[in-house]
Amino acid sequence: MGGDRGPAAVVAGLAESATAIPGAYFIVHGDEAHLGPMIAKRKDLTGRCEIRHAPRVVTMNDKPSQVMRHGEGTSMWSCIESVRAGEATVAVSCGNTGALMAVSMIRLRKLPGVNRPAIACMWPSRNPGGFNVMLDVGADIKADAEDLAQYALMGASYARNGLSLERPRVGLLNVGTEEHKGRAELKVAQDLISANAAAGAYEFVGFIEGGDIPGRRCDVIVTDGFTGNVALKTGEGTAKLISDFLREAFGANILSKMAAVLALGSLKRLQKRIDPRRVNGGVFLGLNGTVVKSHGSADGTGVAAAIALAARLAQSGFHERLAARLASAGRAGQDAPQDEMAAPGRSEKR
Repeated sequence: MGGDRGPAAVVAGLAESATAIPGAYFIVHGDEAHLGPMIAKRKDLTGRCEIRHAPRVVTMNDKPSQVMRHGEGTSMWSCIESVRAGEATVAVSCGNTGALMAVSMIRLRKLPGVNRPAIACMWPSRNPGGFNVMLDVGADIKADAEDLAQYALMGASYARNGLSLERPRVGLLNVGTEEHKGRAELKVAQDLISANAAAGAYEFVGFIEGGDIPGRRCDVIVTDGFTGNVALKTGEGTAKLISDFLREAFGANILSKMAAVLALGSLKRLQKRIDPRRVNGGVFLGLNGTVVKSHGSADGTGVAAAIALAARLAQSGFHERLAARLASAGRAGQDAPQDEMAAPGRSEKR
């Protein structure tokens, strides 16, 4: 209910998702009088939705501390509560990021041993799979060396399940790749991440720079929430700028328009590849439950992308594997235990 575009965009995304994911079932939280007629108009959602009435809304201006104390009765609180109660496998929200993290932490709690949860996002890249994982992109502006080392473990687990990478390559974002560069905590984090590589089943490539974020050098980029969020918003803004520049260039005159017609297929492929809506969805890592944060300004296409990500994580049993990986990595010098293996019928990625 609290997204920038209101519930109409969410319902549009639900309808698109219902077609794309036949086995999905949705619990929709919000004002039943408002949501009921909107959902009833979507034939694809017939028999696929349950409306959970919540009379109050968390707005983008609400402070997380206020929502933690007085959030009961809001659609956001109700949504997270459905995951806590086991009614839903994963939560998706377009609402206030700080409030969503606060409610998620107070209702779901952190996984054992996790100090600071992180938000991980998919970043278009030159790697064969087309994406890299970056975290943290905004859960907490601070991160000490131990936090960064934990982000590496969580990000590698996410890459194994989200990108099907058996042994992800992890890089630590810095102002240079040389050993002597960067803040003191980054140098400590470098040693910790390297020491955890065997238990975390990843390869540590060392320091990386901003230019490596969309590159081939690594699969997981580890940084603090302040730096990660600035990088994320800069990347999205740059993608939109390129799209606008191309539109202006091909619409400049009659010859440009003719060239655009001839290049239409290539332009559509480029637009799809750099369209941030299609990689919408940051995942909260380190909690006793899976939460996917959609952009507040997402339209139906963006919401559908976030729901598709949520469905993939739910079907893979990602949360259980992440918890097992963190537990095994916490036992210094030991490999992952046999009981971490996936359940029958599921992929063996952990």
